[in-house]
Amino acid sequence: MSTILVVADHDNGKLREASLELVGLARSLAAAGGHEVLGAVLGAEPRPIAQDLAERGGLPVVAVADPLLGDYSSDGWTAALAKLVEAKSPALVLALHDARGWDWAPRLALRCDGAPASEITGAECEGEGFVFTRKAFNAKLDLRFRLKGSPVVATVQRGSAAAATGGGGPSVEDFAPGLAESDLKGRFAGLQASEGGKVDLTQEDVIIAGGRSLGGPEKFELLEELAKALGGQVGASRPVTDAGWLPAERQVGSSGVTVSPKLYVACGISGAIQHVVGMKGSDFIVAINKDARAPIFDVAHVGIVGDLFEIVPALTEAVKEAKG
Repeated sequence: MSTILVVADHDNGKLREASLELVGLARSLAAAGGHEVLGAVLGAEPRPIAQDLAERGGLPVVAVADPLLGDYSSDGWTAALAKLVEAKSPALVLALHDARGWDWAPRLALRCDGAPASEITGAECEGEGFVFTRKAFNAKLDLRFRLKGSPVVATVQRGSAAAATGGGGPSVEDFAPGLAESDLKGRFAGLQASEGGKVDLTQEDVIIAGGRSLGGPEKFELLEELAKALGGQVGASRPVTDAGWLPAERQVGSSGVTVSPKLYVACGISGAIQHVVGMKGSDFIVAINKDARAPIFDVAHVGIVGDLFEIVPALTEAVKEAKG
């Protein structure tokens, strides 16, 4: 029985919610292929976060503790994880596809004579190995591939799997990698946090998204009212963020974020493939567009052909009335 190692990430002493998506993907693979799932949390004092992951993810977790892991560095994480891989011999290592994941993951694959898989959107068990899926040719195609080498170290696009929930609280194991100053060739200079108010659409249950047909940034107030009534957030297609109407963190699509909310309402979005690949995994999709032939209707569960400037306010009022 082989092991799938989930490397969780954390910020400011708290587990990143997207790490639970990695656990969800690992669980589905384990159920299909008879694998074991093991979590890992790195840091100077990672045990509280590791315990949180164990309880919320329902899996055994290794707390990889070393004073030199107090601040993130690709050298430190790669060296520590290489020693953990040597001890646990996982067949697959899962990481978030973000600034940290794409930094240390390929380094770990090289260090361990494994194989890197970047920005995967899915994985399946096939025989004794795995088949991965990722977007190709500007997200026009789904590429399925296998890799030689073990372990495979894969970064996973956010929103590609449902987050694990519940499961109890298995034990947390302590692991000391015994790092030396010589393991860290670089020096941590500091961390500059982004401005407040940043939104993570991948964690939202309701997203009201708008396209450039709204005509300007002030028109997004209509969508904000509907999003507020439904307890969600506003998203956008790429032309909107390119024009500076909304910040880049609101962009959904192949060059933005991949989301899978319970409800996605596309307002004035034509449905270009670059946008659709980022939201087609939503549980329920409502599309509002004047053009009855707009491609967005091909992926929508409910399509409304009409003027969004009339329909969206009406929906907002209906939601408010329904909520009393």
